[in-house]
Amino acid sequence: MKQRTRIATTIAGLSLLAPALQVAAQPAAKPLRFLVGAPAGGSNDIFARAIGQRMSESIGQPVVVDNRPGASQMIAADLTAKALADGNTLYMTSTTYTTGAALMAKLPFDPLNDLTGITMVARGPMVLVVHPSIPAKNVKELIAIARARPGQLNYTSSGIGGINHFGVEVLKSMAKIEMVHVPHKGMAPAITDLMAGQVQVLLVSLTAVEAQMQSGRLRAIGVSSPQRSTFLPNLPAIAETLPGYDNDLWWGVFTASKVPKARIDQLNVEIQKTMASEELKKRFAEFGAVAAPTTPDGFNTIVKNEIAKWGKVIREANIKAE
Repeated sequence: MKQRTRIATTIAGLSLLAPALQVAAQPAAKPLRFLVGAPAGGSNDIFARAIGQRMSESIGQPVVVDNRPGASQMIAADLTAKALADGNTLYMTSTTYTTGAALMAKLPFDPLNDLTGITMVARGPMVLVVHPSIPAKNVKELIAIARARPGQLNYTSSGIGGINHFGVEVLKSMAKIEMVHVPHKGMAPAITDLMAGQVQVLLVSLTAVEAQMQSGRLRAIGVSSPQRSTFLPNLPAIAETLPGYDNDLWWGVFTASKVPKARIDQLNVEIQKTMASEELKKRFAEFGAVAAPTTPDGFNTIVKNEIAKWGKVIREANIKAE
């Protein structure tokens, strides 16, 4: 009798432990993976880490950042396009995605159909700067100088196919002027040559040349956003001289297009929650940017229009990939 009682007590105890044992046996949540097509330390990487950390706290799911630089951020894009359709692989990128997609004739994925946007996260203007030897104080004066000296002014960039390259090509086309492109392999050598006077013009992110502007080693003459920037309220927009000019930098998040819409909408909501935090706003401001949330469809429309826009620039300027 006592033995039966002990057995019954043991069974009852195990039954009480069963739910806890089942919970303990469940596998840990699969990490959310943020692919970044640029090295650690840049804006893409910093934004991915800041958003990922807050998302992890909100959804209770680990988030890891995986840097896969190379091929104008297209290596990371290809990995995202080929990922599982569970929505656990995200891709943080920037305007470079659309310039690269327009320039590269052959990619291992379809940039419009194999990836889909979740949301834009931030955007900010670039600034048009000149070497002090150029007497232009504004865009109108630069255009006048370029028309008086066709083909004699050089503008630089971080390389063929970047937003700072294409942005000046758009300016040239709209203003009907000629300047010679002198590409560099990276922004640092481009800025160095500009300060040395080897080249005269550069379109660049505000944070990259803020110190040089303040010291007078470079002169800012316009911002690339449609309106003046809150970061430089006294500096005219290029569009004030060339109506319709709009070449902001942006950052956004993509995933594979085969991910179900419900999952994409869920990720959109979670990412936008993080963008409302003061921490994220501070991170954006460090790169001269502000939060710019969109719907998935709205972001996809922007991407589609930009790829078409840059394709037109490439054809008209006869730009070839490096």
